[in-house]
Amino acid sequence: MTVAVLVPGGRGQLGSELSRLVSARPGGMVHAPGSAELDITDAEALADAVDSFAGSARDAELRPVVINAAAYTAVDAAETDADSARRLNADGAAALAEACRDAGVPLLHVSTDYVFPGDADRPYEPDDETGPSTVYGRTKLDGERAVLDSGARAWVVRTAWVYGAHGRNFVRTMARLSAERDVVSVVDDQIGSPTWAADLAGGLLELAGLAARRRGPERRVLHCTNSGAASWCEFARAVFAELGEDPDRVRPCTSAEFPSPTPRPAYSVLSGRAWQASGLTALRPWRDALAAAFAADGPKLRSS
Repeated sequence: MTVAVLVPGGRGQLGSELSRLVSARPGGMVHAPGSAELDITDAEALADAVDSFAGSARDAELRPVVINAAAYTAVDAAETDADSARRLNADGAAALAEACRDAGVPLLHVSTDYVFPGDADRPYEPDDETGPSTVYGRTKLDGERAVLDSGARAWVVRTAWVYGAHGRNFVRTMARLSAERDVVSVVDDQIGSPTWAADLAGGLLELAGLAARRRGPERRVLHCTNSGAASWCEFARAVFAELGEDPDRVRPCTSAEFPSPTPRPAYSVLSGRAWQASGLTALRPWRDALAAAFAADGPKLRSS
């Protein structure tokens, strides 16, 4: 029996890749509504949407799964718009988990490296102590807890530094700046794991297949990123190389030289050991994924 996937937040960079991958599978069924079509802060609408989708999937002899890609991700704006961030990241996640519980549908909830303090010296494991320093991180952590406490068959999947052919992201920004500036300064003292949305979507669908067949891993919090680590400066230089530009046009700077209204984690690499120990396929190294992303979606990544 094939999986059917409902993706709240389906018009963003991750939701778009989930929709594309499921649609490409024989017999696959996906509904990926954007926020205008499905507002996850509306508990009644959510319950109706999950019930309706689950019923349609089962009528088609498919196993329904929900993958939540809806989130308030504007890290700086969240500091002055905490109510909106909480409604989406915490209250909306709780309502979606309750709807999935009541409909008997597994839920995969996508979260972030920002739930950690960002001061580690080794990759974070899923059970490491959290300690977010931003409104965004705190609301995402509250959403995780609500999902895990809901009684739904749910998994939290944390990821980091996601980019893709859709929406605003670091790769598309660097591509635009490469055409606008002779030299680009990028911070070199923040370390993470760049993650291609298409690879993340593939990992989530692998987990969704297990969850739908009631074979999901016992561990309920997992990390999924492309492997390896880089600074933002190293990431930017790799983007320039893929664009056919001189990577030396990217100059390193410190976070102090590039002030942000919201502190960014100095170190946010997520360990994939628990993911692999659960029988799931490790994502490829981040540099290989970036090359694959440009091979697959170069024109879209170059457009702003």
